[in-house]
Amino acid sequence: LTCPSCMQKIDMAVKSLDGVDKESVKVSFNSSKVKLEFDAEKLPVEKILNAITTQGYEVLKYKVKNG
Repeated sequence: LTCPSCMQKIDMAVKSLDGVDKESVKVSFNSSKVKLEFDAEKLPVEKILNAITTQGYEVLKYKVKNG
């Protein structure tokens, strides 16, 4: 992430997805990380990754924690 506008684009894209807990979304400019909680039964992780990449950003790695 190179600017606050980048953070806002990713934040809005991820929050627009059905199944994302909107209150849990945290986009960090300093660490270039996105953390969120989502319902895996409603939303596959691939759709979250796609929401980020369609904004023009690359996802270098991701981790999904259960529970």
